[in-house]
Amino acid sequence: IICILLIGSIHYASGQSTQSRIERINNKTLNFGFRAGFNSSMYLVSHFKVGDVTIDQIQNTYRIGYLASAFLRLNFLKHYLQPEISYQISSCEITFDKLGSQDPIIEPEYATIKSRIHSLEAPVLYGYNIIKKGPYGLSVFGGPKIKYLFNSHNKITFENFDQQNIHEELHPITISVTVGVAVNISNIFFDFRYEQGIRNISKTVTYDNMEQGTSNMIFKRRDNILSFSLGIIL
Repeated sequence: IICILLIGSIHYASGQSTQSRIERINNKTLNFGFRAGFNSSMYLVSHFKVGDVTIDQIQNTYRIGYLASAFLRLNFLKHYLQPEISYQISSCEITFDKLGSQDPIIEPEYATIKSRIHSLEAPVLYGYNIIKKGPYGLSVFGGPKIKYLFNSHNKITFENFDQQNIHEELHPITISVTVGVAVNISNIFFDFRYEQGIRNISKTVTYDNMEQGTSNMIFKRRDNILSFSLGIIL
């Protein structure tokens, strides 16, 4: 009997301690936290021209990338403002017929562009807590994001092109918009986001035997990224 009472009292004390910890987190004006996860990206191509051929049909192939982030959260009633700093690696592959032909008689010639892009990002999110009761929470959020793209770390390869040693330079600064939803249990949360770029990220595409003053490729594209992460808020 004594053992049963002792175990019961320890369990009760532990429950009270957990509940009070959750209440402290929920009642804080300022929280901070961390999250990490993976993403899946594709590109919205607005203008793609190889030589004199305009490419209209493109096949996007999703590739898995990764992210890590730290953030602060300023709470006011059911609302919050959340600035973040994050590092993201996104990958994508596009395949297309470089002849641009839709004639079934002509055999297509496929080429591929593979991208692996490293970026340092600073989103500022406004969020609203739809549910915030006890250990459970549900919120929606959205806001702008400024991204710095590391040209020195990025890896972009052009396969099966007529030209050799093709190089693409990206704009170092780009802007996107992020929306998402988060579900938390205690101080652990699951975060699902959709991000869309609002600016073309490709600056120039050149190749080694390119004549001065000419351009053989136009490749205008924007980010389109889905991400999922697991995090902790304190």
